[in-house]
Amino acid sequence: MENKDFLVVNRRGFFRSAGVAGVAVAMGTVMTGVPKTAAADINALIAEQVGQGNITMDKVVVDTPDKAENGAMVRIPVVVNHPMEPNNYIEKVAVFVDDNPKPFVASYTFFPESGKVDIEFRLKMAKTSTVRVVAKNNTGALFGFSKKIEVAEGGCSG
Repeated sequence: MENKDFLVVNRRGFFRSAGVAGVAVAMGTVMTGVPKTAAADINALIAEQVGQGNITMDKVVVDTPDKAENGAMVRIPVVVNHPMEPNNYIEKVAVFVDDNPKPFVASYTFFPESGKVDIEFRLKMAKTSTVRVVAKNNTGALFGFSKKIEVAEGGCSG
């Protein structure tokens, strides 16, 4: 005898199909979020946060060691050697870590009254990566710094 009820779905079959469909949708969402090229995404993120233009690797100084003692607390001191005059000042500093799950780390806003761009903060790095600091002045000129900081596996180095 032939089974003509092939369209009838029992409870177990329904949930199995729904589960497979849910996983397929989730994987499609995750896979579309995977960057094609990390460098292109970082450059797009920098352009989004501070604006487009050539970044002059000058004026920004980040005095951090090549090897982080602890990946959970990487010390990042930033100084921008630029005047802070009413018509010529640094208005924004943004920090990026290339290989972090969320590469855009921080943004700081300055005014001529700030006097000097001299900040220090700590950030968490998931693994060895390039840290980029981009400063933008009020005329739109971009100044930058980048350095690869090694983070030992397990978050500690020795």
